[in-house]
Amino acid sequence: MTETATQLLKLRTNLADYPVTMAMKDGRITSPLVELDYCGPKVANNAFKAMLRDGQYDAGELAIITYLQAKAWGKPWTLLPIPISGRFQQHCIAYDSERGHLSPKDIEGKKVGVRTYAQTTGLWVRGVLQHEYGVDLNKVTWMTIEDAHVAEFQEPANCQRLPAGSKLVDMLYSGELAAVMMGGDMPKDPRIATLIPDAKAAAKEWHARENVVPINHMFVVHDEVARDHPDAVREIFRMLAESRAAAETPEIFPPIGLEANRKALELAIEWSFEQRLIPRRLTVDELFTDLTASLTA
Repeated sequence: MTETATQLLKLRTNLADYPVTMAMKDGRITSPLVELDYCGPKVANNAFKAMLRDGQYDAGELAIITYLQAKAWGKPWTLLPIPISGRFQQHCIAYDSERGHLSPKDIEGKKVGVRTYAQTTGLWVRGVLQHEYGVDLNKVTWMTIEDAHVAEFQEPANCQRLPAGSKLVDMLYSGELAAVMMGGDMPKDPRIATLIPDAKAAAKEWHARENVVPINHMFVVHDEVARDHPDAVREIFRMLAESRAAAETPEIFPPIGLEANRKALELAIEWSFEQRLIPRRLTVDELFTDLTASLTA
């Protein structure tokens, strides 16, 4: 974080290219008060550890579960009430149909692969499996490739770390894993079947009942920025909101504002606590300062 002679605040920012961020990143939306130096990697989550452990950034996107863990372990970051990404997750757990049919309850007693236990996709999928399909998550062995972004987090006892270089899809096809959780990298292969039957319809029904769009990433600023530069924080929020307004977003997308996202955040907190991702139940209000809580589009 640096300030020029004209008091323009320059913030090292980790923010990937999305439709909702492009108007900021291509220079169509700027601010006379703050300059965001987009110095993060192409894939934003590749910098989450550097952001939280090494202080390499002043602001940027952060997975909501990573943020909840950061807050629970006292990391100095403040949330802005504007999601960067979000989606339904019912389609993100799959199995190899050539090895026979698998229903959600069938994964009990079996091994399921996920990049990291603290991955946001994993949180939402496990929550749906537990609360919609009665899956006992403690009876599943979660096979992981990476550790969490927050160093203090220790995986539950029913997690096992795979050898370095392991490929979840290869292990699924070989029968070493009963199912895998993946997002956009799920292979387009006729052998792949969603564990949740008719996942698209299931997501639509769940949304109609719960009125929640699962949040993936939100925007955060370092506590020092939130404390010392409130006008810059307001400008960042404005730019994010205007950039989002300039984009074509899916018909169903997480809304803007604290109250509009309260239920989704409450659910993320509750399921994170149930799944032993955080050591205590946080409250939604403690995620925000008076300033950030008041920000609306």
